[in-house]
Amino acid sequence: MKRCFINLHFYTILAKNILLKFTMETNSKTLNQSIIKAFALLDAFTTDKKEWGVRELATKSGYNKSTTYRLLNTLVSLHAVQQNENEKYSLGSKLFELGNRVSLYQSLINATKIPIRDIAIDIQETVLFGVLKDRQVFYINKAESIQGLKISTSVGSYQPIHAKAIGKVLLAFSSETKKESIVNSITYNTITKNTITKKSSFLGELEKTQKQGYALDLEEFELGLICVAIPIFNKSNKLIGSISASGPSSRFELKNVSNYVSILKNGATKINL
Repeated sequence: MKRCFINLHFYTILAKNILLKFTMETNSKTLNQSIIKAFALLDAFTTDKKEWGVRELATKSGYNKSTTYRLLNTLVSLHAVQQNENEKYSLGSKLFELGNRVSLYQSLINATKIPIRDIAIDIQETVLFGVLKDRQVFYINKAESIQGLKISTSVGSYQPIHAKAIGKVLLAFSSETKKESIVNSITYNTITKNTITKKSSFLGELEKTQKQGYALDLEEFELGLICVAIPIFNKSNKLIGSISASGPSSRFELKNVSNYVSILKNGATKINL
């Protein structure tokens, strides 16, 4: 249920951002301001703040109490919001129903398709986009290198989180609770002679990743292959996934890491989530 809530919140944010962008590009008189206000209220419900009282939500949104109450009553009648026994409000079943009609992964694929293609052209290496799923790296998009090197990793595949640059990023920028849980559950299997196989060493790598803002996979999953990865956040600064560039060690020079990271970050700004 928690995962569903996160997905619903993701689509609520996405819908709100679409509306706000449309507002800037279109004469505001053609838009229904009540709908915009309703989405502003929905956007206040997060994983950290799942319930709101009328007064505090009015303060949060900047609307007066009567407007907030009227909007909440309308949302309750539509089952988009529900009133709990403590008289506070939380997201309702209608959003759960609508959220399940939309594929989260398809939305991420659509949002990353063109940006990672452009990154692959600029960086001249294969670019992958992955998310954290079932305590592993789950790949949902890929742009091949224009130089002809084919990376075996395919969309829809899983890889161990401790041996991949994307995995390090996904953990380094996760909550401390999630990070601790996953780090303690990992089986640190040896994949190559360079694979990190000790929990203490991996924790050090995560700390380093968080400080520098990117992670490296120095032939830790496949000999001869080097990867550099950065985190991807949504407009609310929530971690969504990670993108990486992968290339042969003969061409992917460590002295150029800062340049690779710069290209990745520039391309990441075009991913709208």
